[in-house]
Amino acid sequence: QVQLVESGGGLVQAGGSLRLSCAASGSVFTIIFMSWYRQHPGKQRELVARINRDGSTNYADSVKGRFTISRDNAKNTVNLQMNSLEPGDTAVYYCHVNTMTGPYFYWGQGTQVTVSS
Repeated sequence: QVQLVESGGGLVQAGGSLRLSCAASGSVFTIIFMSWYRQHPGKQRELVARINRDGSTNYADSVKGRFTISRDNAKNTVNLQMNSLEPGDTAVYYCHVNTMTGPYFYWGQGTQVTVSS
């Protein structure tokens, strides 16, 4: 089992920055990918950014150049630095990990990010 605890959401004006953090505990040695997803009201969850154990990353087109995902394997944390925030970034952000053993993925509880215009 893996437990995920997120922090760092909040309210910010357009153009501002926020940093989300997610701390993993439990069977962390099974974690492969660490990711951030977001869910806009009434829409499906979408991938924002993902980072592999080796540090390779991929991003949604909508956040490229503005968001940066990073990972500390020693501390079992994943962070999402969000700059130049836009009202369209308003959503609930979820930490997500993929693991080598079942159930193969876990979700955090979610943290609200609100960007005012």
